[in-house]
Amino acid sequence: MATTKVLQLTFINDQNKKKTITLANAAGDLNGEEVKAAMSTISQANVFEKDGVVLYRTPDSAKYIERTVTTLFENNEAA
Repeated sequence: MATTKVLQLTFINDQNKKKTITLANAAGDLNGEEVKAAMSTISQANVFEKDGVVLYRTPDSAKYIERTVTTLFENNEAA
């Protein structure tokens, strides 16, 4: 069984659509205020833009997502 944990940051862009950044190696013990402050820094930097649209304008939410994979069997024969 393998478990992975990612931090998903969701922002609202200039077109009022949700955009996410997923961080695979984020610290697992961050609190909401720390993450919100980091997201504010990202949004204020205005460095992520595509076709004239700022992608990460307003912080919307942040969450840790854990995924557990349980292998039932694997065919390890060489083909």
